[in-house]
Amino acid sequence: MNWLKYIFHFYLDASIHVAISVFAFIEITCVFFGLSRDNHISYLAFFGTIACYNFVKYGVEAKKYLLVANRYHKNIQVFSFIAGSLALYHAFYVSFETWIGIAVLSILTSLYAIPLLPNTKNLRNLGGLKIFVVALVWAGTTVVLPVIAANKTMNWDVGVEGVQRFLMVLILMVPFEIRDLEYDEPELKTLPQRYGYVNTKIYGYFGVIVFFFLTFLKDQLTYLEVTGKGIMFLTLGIFMFITKRKQTKYFSSFWVEGIPIFWWVCILVLDAFLGL
Repeated sequence: MNWLKYIFHFYLDASIHVAISVFAFIEITCVFFGLSRDNHISYLAFFGTIACYNFVKYGVEAKKYLLVANRYHKNIQVFSFIAGSLALYHAFYVSFETWIGIAVLSILTSLYAIPLLPNTKNLRNLGGLKIFVVALVWAGTTVVLPVIAANKTMNWDVGVEGVQRFLMVLILMVPFEIRDLEYDEPELKTLPQRYGYVNTKIYGYFGVIVFFFLTFLKDQLTYLEVTGKGIMFLTLGIFMFITKRKQTKYFSSFWVEGIPIFWWVCILVLDAFLGL
């Protein structure tokens, strides 16, 4: 049982869970737009997410990140370097256009963790801006990059999907923001700090409604997409309703963060067995 507990905690703490969620989002984009699956872009995003998230979580200063005394964090560090190496391997096989997109997203991710100038704040600590930066990077990685990698046109429907993905990530971050309300420094000015716990949940509900109805702005729409986003509309609404200030240990870090994986499984089932 101790080993099972260790593996589960390592799975969460080493950002494997969030990386699978990113992978799931990319797969969903491929299904919705009928894209041929590019293994290299999917695995690049998966391994890159592990490396980047762990770098942000466990130390943005090189000395702090390289010199690790704790054995558990040392294991995460080694795992992160392996993941980063695998990400670089897959990066060699993507197109030049995809590299441009990766470069832009990498700069945003770097600014999130590392200040642009000395004695300045990084984006992570700049007011309530951090959740918008995270949502933008997720939307770019899971919508724009797969489309570019498949040599498809960045049309209206891709733009709508990008906005929806951006909104969905913002919604998914609301439980985390509420969970951290009592721990965050006042100068962070997160949404719950600015507008309060109740109003933040109201904004979350509003975002869920906008997310779903944006679907009908698309030029090309399938029953699979409408049904899939209907399921997500209900799922996000339920999670927004049950989000509390005092959360169970794994409510946000496992259940909320796993919603994209659940959505991916639902879409695969709908596509395979119901023929939508």
